[in-house]
Amino acid sequence: MATLLHVDSSVLPGEASSSRSVTAAFRAVWEEQHPQGAVLYRDLAADPVPHITADAWSAGYTAASERTPQQSAAFAARVRLIEELEQADVVLIGAPMYNFSIPSTLKAWLDNVLLLGRTAGEEPSAQGTPAIVVASRGGSYAPGTPREGFEYVQNYLEAVLGRTLGLDVDFIVPELTLAPRNPAMSALVPLCEASRARAFEEASIKAKGLAERLAG
Repeated sequence: MATLLHVDSSVLPGEASSSRSVTAAFRAVWEEQHPQGAVLYRDLAADPVPHITADAWSAGYTAASERTPQQSAAFAARVRLIEELEQADVVLIGAPMYNFSIPSTLKAWLDNVLLLGRTAGEEPSAQGTPAIVVASRGGSYAPGTPREGFEYVQNYLEAVLGRTLGLDVDFIVPELTLAPRNPAMSALVPLCEASRARAFEEASIKAKGLAERLAG
């Protein structure tokens, strides 16, 4: 039975969020392919995880028998998040761009699940797990665009998810999402619509492809 870990971080609800809309489309196809499968869902906007604390961090490098009660409690919360990552056959993350970077709630989740000697290090415990990241953004930061140098979402997540946690990362990038609401971007609406359509198509293709790979 395949398990999908679905993490959303947009502050906007439902279809008002481009990243949520695309992750929902991926999940719908996934569940069609795996009706008996499991989905672990984390809505980091509605139910944020704690930002990393000194107790939560230091407990990871302290023997269990030597931890304070505060360290033990904080570390137990981290372990629950880590175990969800380790149980997943596929990881799906909605990562909208806020002020050129990811939401702080998603950063908090990453800080909790990244544990040297377990999820990070020479043999990361979730190494090789496919990870689909829906990296939506209001403008375009693609190579060759004026704001190419402000792209800190894909670069950062590739480093953390891919090179540190060892996940097999693939991106879906709905861009120019502000065009329909910003009169100054009205000329870009057709490009926004094309990007949105392409994102939904990619979500369906990638969900089916991963389902077939796991079934095989």
